[in-house]
Amino acid sequence: MTLIRLAAVLLISATATTPALAQDRRVPSSPAELKMSYAPIVQRVQPAVVNVYAAKTVQNRNPFLDDPIFRRFFGVPGQPEQMQRSLGSGVMVDPSGLVVTNNHVIEGADQVKISLADKREFEAEIVLKDSRTDLAVLRVKDSKEKFATLDFANSDELLVGDVVLAIGNPFGVGQTVTHGIISALARTQVGITDYQFFIQTDAAINPGNSGGALVDMTGRLAGINTAIFSRSGGSQGIGFAIPANMVRVVVASAKSGGKAVKRPWLGARLQAVTPEIAETLGLKLPNGALVANVAPNSPAARAGLKLSDLVVAIDGQIIDDPNAFDYRFATRPLGGTAQIDVQRGGKTIKLTVPLETAPDTGRDEIVLTARSPFQGAKVANISPALADELHLDAGVEGVVVTDLADDGTAANVGFQKGDIILAVNNQKIARTGDLEKASKAASRIWRITLVRGGQQINVTLGG
Repeated sequence: MTLIRLAAVLLISATATTPALAQDRRVPSSPAELKMSYAPIVQRVQPAVVNVYAAKTVQNRNPFLDDPIFRRFFGVPGQPEQMQRSLGSGVMVDPSGLVVTNNHVIEGADQVKISLADKREFEAEIVLKDSRTDLAVLRVKDSKEKFATLDFANSDELLVGDVVLAIGNPFGVGQTVTHGIISALARTQVGITDYQFFIQTDAAINPGNSGGALVDMTGRLAGINTAIFSRSGGSQGIGFAIPANMVRVVVASAKSGGKAVKRPWLGARLQAVTPEIAETLGLKLPNGALVANVAPNSPAARAGLKLSDLVVAIDGQIIDDPNAFDYRFATRPLGGTAQIDVQRGGKTIKLTVPLETAPDTGRDEIVLTARSPFQGAKVANISPALADELHLDAGVEGVVVTDLADDGTAANVGFQKGDIILAVNNQKIARTGDLEKASKAASRIWRITLVRGGQQINVTLGG
């Protein structure tokens, strides 16, 4: 009875408030208001959004092959092959047939096709891949027609609350449009790419939308949809897009014919300001990026940046943390300069940093194949460009692991990308040739000294 009475009271209360709520509504006053729609924007941008189909051939590994006795008596039979396919979306950004999509959509692909909104399909080739931003650029093969494209918006002008549309191919059902708003800007703790500075939106984004367009109400490309936060695998109103200003940098590198993205190099390592550091520095808020290391002769060193400087702005844009600085700096055009505001000794100082690429000479990248703990590891001499790419301390030298074969010994014993190899069996490793020579030496015990995450580690492994 108590529940029934309570329900009755709530019903009376709701009835009493209904007239008041009705006063806040109004009937459309003209036929034009009844026809308000996003359709004109969609019709204009839809032809420039494509579906991306990627396929790669993989071998089905027989688990019995891991048994040396099986291999001895039965040999190594041919491995059956299987075609793995992935589905995503892309955006046409040049009339000649240049398409930008997510790197994870086409990673490892042997074949790539795109499908237009009018159902026509074209073979495509991979022009450039950039794992640091999770972006890739494709080019339509053997086509002389001019394609519809999207212009780039200035993503720095976006505001939380702006209406946006997401266009892609969720779950492979076909081109789909969803709408929402920009829920947040400058999301830096997402953990998807090296440059963490994402647009967050509640426009429905699902698997298959990756690489699709996030467009503003002028029909321009605000970002490339790249990830969702989901416990179920479906949209839960939290999607992330790479800002258009970062996409613009990657596309410009592809148009210039480069195989890698060219970005400005600072030559300094920055760290976040914790509440404890802020208290030590006498800061009211734990904002900014603290200089932890400066490489000699780098643009940062020549500009006068010093250890313990606090970077608070770049070209007038406030810097909250190192991720924000990395994004802002990476989207600056090469060849010019950037003005950085730093706090030093309680005063704000303005420094002018030249925008130039990091030197990338003498990598001598090789894959180690000899029977050793390093088998299957790809290693390189550390150049300033490689140190910047792998987030190593500025000015560090030596040999670093840049990649690992999934089925290699190095991956199985626990080596990681970014490990710096200092010594093997008491022999100093200065160049990749030194490590290659050491890996070929027969040894029952391997004593290895490496640096991982700034910490030196000594490892002993059996031969």
